Amino acid sequence: MTMMKKLHMTVAVLALSTTAAAAQEVEVLHWWTSGGEAAAVGTLRDTLAAGGIGWQDMPVAGGGGSDAMTVLRARVTAGDAPTAVQMLGFSIQDWAAEGALANLDSLAADQGWADVVPAALQRFSTYDGSWVAAPVNVHSTNWVWANTALMAELGITQPTSWEEFVAAMETAKAAGYTALAHGGQAWQEATMFDSMVMGAGGPDFYQAAMVDLDPAALGSDTMVEAFDRMATLRSYVDDNFSGRDWNLATAMVINGDALFQIMGDWAKGEFVNAGMTAGNEFQCFRVPGTEGTVTFNSDQFAMFNVADESDQASQLAMASAVMSPEFQVTFNLVKGSVPARTDIPSDQFDACGQLGMAQLAEAAASGGLFGSMAHGHANTPSVQNAMYDVITAHFNGEYDAATAAAELVTAVEIAQ
Repeated sequence: MTMMKKLHMTVAVLALSTTAAAAQEVEVLHWWTSGGEAAAVGTLRDTLAAGGIGWQDMPVAGGGGSDAMTVLRARVTAGDAPTAVQMLGFSIQDWAAEGALANLDSLAADQGWADVVPAALQRFSTYDGSWVAAPVNVHSTNWVWANTALMAELGITQPTSWEEFVAAMETAKAAGYTALAHGGQAWQEATMFDSMVMGAGGPDFYQAAMVDLDPAALGSDTMVEAFDRMATLRSYVDDNFSGRDWNLATAMVINGDALFQIMGDWAKGEFVNAGMTAGNEFQCFRVPGTEGTVTFNSDQFAMFNVADESDQASQLAMASAVMSPEFQVTFNLVKGSVPARTDIPSDQFDACGQLGMAQLAEAAASGGLFGSMAHGHANTPSVQNAMYDVITAHFNGEYDAATAAAELVTAVEIAQ
């Protein structure tokens, strides 16, 4: 099916929905509340408005989405599910297993989603062979964001190994800067931990530990090394990190108060929102030691079962808009992520976007594409939360590295 035909279908679905009810709207639960994220949400709201679909906003602050999922559970339990919900990974699968999600097969078949969405994403977009969510993007999480002017001032070039990365942070610390901007929240520590595990042990080890949950890998010397690296990172974080939101940590890099941040590519949206240009005022590169691999998550919109036909039509209109090539470009240019569709050219994207798209394609082809544990794409929420607890306890000094690895084995065993 050609892109033009898909665009016509998108317009047709939106027009059909508008005809069905003049006052249609979608209630959307999401956690996109930072400046760059809010701008990205605006592109979706505007796209739906152009098709006559109203937007009832239900934002729940919290970058990892855990607070939003708590609100969602309460809404569903009360019999008042939103029409559309931003979701990640295994959370989609859990809700689908409960029979709570609407079937999108007809729309997906008409628009050929299976032909343009990578298999790694379809793993979470579908359940028992049926489409239950529309992927908005692909985020990769093993990025370092750096302030170009500060790198130049300190005489730092892009580090290409863990040792060089540590040396660069030491230089920044010695000069009186915060070497590593970080917010003390469990999901942020877990985001860094993904890269420490990949860097310490490589792709096979990451698969064994984070995805397969092999006890031997979880308790190994290599896992101890990953925790040791986390302790090293902790030594370069400022004293006021506890409870800081991720975007405020990004602002430290934007403002030249901090050299680096390890964060997913949604951070790029903050730089762009601040009027900065990739490759000029800020730099992006993979966490040293993880080159050739990509840990990812994918924001998707799941549609909950609703009885009202007008709401059902609105859901289809939203899913169609989300999957349109035009929207995938517009949204991801602002959000910092890359399109969930593989048929989108990269020429409109900036240097970091083009690098991300190229590396994603290379990792997918080479077997180097892995779901992020920190963002719900490596294992179930219960296991993820158990890992969070151990990782954060270690980061805050409650465990040494060896104890943390042993605790990780126990926590995962209990959580399964």
